[in-house]
Amino acid sequence: MKDQKQSLGLFDATTIVMGSMIGSGVFIVAADIGRQVGSPGMMLMAWVVTAVLTLIAALSYGELAAMMPKAGGQYVYLREAFGPMYGFLYGWTFFTVIQTGTIAAVAVAFAKFLGVFVPDLPQKTVAIGLIVFLTWLNTRGLRTGALVQNVFTVAKTGALIGLIGAAILVGRNDVAVARNFGDNFWAGGFDGLTAVRVLGVALVGSLFSSDSWNNVTFTAGETRNPKRNVPLSLLLGVGLVSVLYLLANYAYLLVLPFEQIQNAAQDRVGTAAASAILGPVAVQVMAAAIMVSTFGCANGLTLAGARVYYAMALDELFFKQAARLDPKTQAPVTSLWIQCLWACGLTLTGSYNDLLDYVIFAVLLFYILTIVGIFVLRRTRPDAERPYKAFGYPVLPALYILLASGIELLLLLYKPSFTWPGLIIVLLGIPVYFWWTKGKVKA
Repeated sequence: MKDQKQSLGLFDATTIVMGSMIGSGVFIVAADIGRQVGSPGMMLMAWVVTAVLTLIAALSYGELAAMMPKAGGQYVYLREAFGPMYGFLYGWTFFTVIQTGTIAAVAVAFAKFLGVFVPDLPQKTVAIGLIVFLTWLNTRGLRTGALVQNVFTVAKTGALIGLIGAAILVGRNDVAVARNFGDNFWAGGFDGLTAVRVLGVALVGSLFSSDSWNNVTFTAGETRNPKRNVPLSLLLGVGLVSVLYLLANYAYLLVLPFEQIQNAAQDRVGTAAASAILGPVAVQVMAAAIMVSTFGCANGLTLAGARVYYAMALDELFFKQAARLDPKTQAPVTSLWIQCLWACGLTLTGSYNDLLDYVIFAVLLFYILTIVGIFVLRRTRPDAERPYKAFGYPVLPALYILLASGIELLLLLYKPSFTWPGLIIVLLGIPVYFWWTKGKVKA
């Protein structure tokens, strides 16, 4: 960022990746995935496909991050590859639904698990209180936000490892193992096309749980040696979280018969698995662990998101006040509070699952476009410095574009009530862009 110190190291950057990814999803969405796919094997396959897609995307983004280590990350990549309008459309959608919607969803999840301890607390009020508190915390400066992120990422990663370890070492249920890994493993009898359709639609939950890995690119301007540390943090963070997510779902299948995963109370599969291992006390233990997880996730999202609006404001594509840095803390204070207000508004409008569906469609759309940007920039800027080049180029980036586009099509066809509104939000950005830039810049 302009006139700001590069104070984030590799560990800080990696905790932003991991902390922004690990929220409540891995403890919850297995139930819905299980109901949709109908078999343990297909449930695990959803997480395998998600891991592959996310790793390919992260390895591809590394090239752009090393090439353009600036505040704003993905917004900058799209602007440079396709022009300011595409950067604006990303920033518009990022602000209206992607980042703020995810912050709202994670905050609602935090409130839901706080309800285990204090049942009568209004969830939306608690969620809004969390968003406001974390916004204030991050106005204290980058190091304050990064310190909180480091502590909570280590804590929640440890909690997830603890759950996996307990399931594998002491929680193995012979009945569940026989049921889940026997003849029932591929139950459902889907033919090829039906399996693709069912799996593609079911990926919403696992993709949402694995999202926000790109948040570290937004802070590239504040990262030491960003040409090395940002790509490396993407590889380390996404790789570690993907492995943990696969192991967590394997652990659920060791402990719970598949029907119990599908029908877990309030979709709290992680709590159900812990209860099977530890007994009734596990409800409180898991609730506390998930509260730590969602707190850290919301903090990472809050910290990183404001850097996008800051970069847009410097280009006169957002409110000009958002380009202001606090003279003492060098934090984008106005940008943080604007983000806070909109996220609080979204919290009042819908449930966790509603926001999830809106978010993932828009997210995938811009991931696809950004990776297409790698091909564009290879052609238009062949001599640009590329300290790191996308692994497996051009095959793996092209494979991501193909698979992610297929998922988008399936979501449009089979979840239209949520995904079409998401597309409309993106398209509404076009007239907003021309109105906003009238007399300023050309498309």
